[in-house]
Amino acid sequence: MVRTGPSDSVHRDTVLVLDGATAPPGGTGSGYTVRAPECPREQRPRLSKFHAPEIVFGPDSLPETAHAALRLGAERPFVVTDPGVTEAGWPAELLRHLRAAGLRPQLWNEITPNPKDHEIQAGFERYGSSGCDVVIGIGGGSVIDAAKGVALLAANGGAIGDYEGIDRISHPIPPMVMVPSTSGTGADVSQFCIITDTERLTKITIMGRALVPDVSVIDPRLLVTMPDWLNAATGLDALTHGIEAFVSLAHGPLTDTHALHAVALVHTNLPTTMIRRTDDGPRTAMAQAALEAGLAFTNAILGATHAMSHQVGGMLDLPHGLINGVLLPHVIRFNGADDPTRFVPIAQAMGLPARPGMPGDEAVDMVATEVRKLADEVGVPTGLGAIGVREPDVPRLARLTLGDACLTTNPRTATVEQIEDLFREAL
Repeated sequence: MVRTGPSDSVHRDTVLVLDGATAPPGGTGSGYTVRAPECPREQRPRLSKFHAPEIVFGPDSLPETAHAALRLGAERPFVVTDPGVTEAGWPAELLRHLRAAGLRPQLWNEITPNPKDHEIQAGFERYGSSGCDVVIGIGGGSVIDAAKGVALLAANGGAIGDYEGIDRISHPIPPMVMVPSTSGTGADVSQFCIITDTERLTKITIMGRALVPDVSVIDPRLLVTMPDWLNAATGLDALTHGIEAFVSLAHGPLTDTHALHAVALVHTNLPTTMIRRTDDGPRTAMAQAALEAGLAFTNAILGATHAMSHQVGGMLDLPHGLINGVLLPHVIRFNGADDPTRFVPIAQAMGLPARPGMPGDEAVDMVATEVRKLADEVGVPTGLGAIGVREPDVPRLARLTLGDACLTTNPRTATVEQIEDLFREAL
């Protein structure tokens, strides 16, 4: 449950309460408190938009996917998934619900992690030849991005690389229903689609309101079949979303609330899910963390961590959240050196001994150290060198980072030399 203060004072403390989750240090009862940053009365919020799909959330909500597809006019839905999720059995259960509702689904599961441009083209061709309508994605961020890519091409044609950048989609795309099976990417509620360009060996960012799904169905049951490495990677991805959205140049009061709550939920519950994967409370809390982090970053956008991570992931075809876990502490210190004030509420959200009015640089160090501690706890390598990045790769990675859309909202302007330095620090 999210509670906010009186509506006539958006600058008063914001209170966030999660019922039924384990409280972080200093929390009480079944919930905990996170205070939003104070700002002077004369600083009024700027105009902003907040994009969000219809959201169905809770255990055993998977059957709602069929009802959502029907409401969107489906007759022959195109179900996108991957071999791992197929093996876990969730697509088979979904297909039963779709058929019970009188639908004739077409399954396509030829997606690999970090979906490739040629895979999107193949999916688009399968969609067209099958006479499908509504697109349903069931899986992690790679599956959901692939489903978005197929829907985009179904209405706009061309090649997926034609749409790199912001708001380059001309025609309305088919309705989309997304069912996440991981707790971190936020792709099921976002206006992003991330695809690997296999010629340039980089990830391209496609961004636009058209890519926000119509419905997101979040059933925490699906999270229990994640392997530990994926649980760790997606959880750190959600943490990165929350932190980068909170300090983003495009943040606002609505995104701040979701971002801080997501940070608190991940910090408290991710380690527990690594040990006791079937515990309902922590799993549901992580599902909510992924959701709220997704709502935050799709509206506030992100920052240098993601801009850099996309380049490494495109080059090495590695889990996105794992790369974020390595880079995030370095980017926190880089951004905090310019303006540390917004890291105080982040430290508070993580249950650290931060206090209002404390020197911001202390909070920056606290947060960066705690992020690295959490990454160590869930098994993320300490440096990019351990996952295959080498010194000669750095100049190319830095140049590509400067062209990534996520860098535009990073709170500190970065030169190519500074990005190179960040990559070298992270080696």
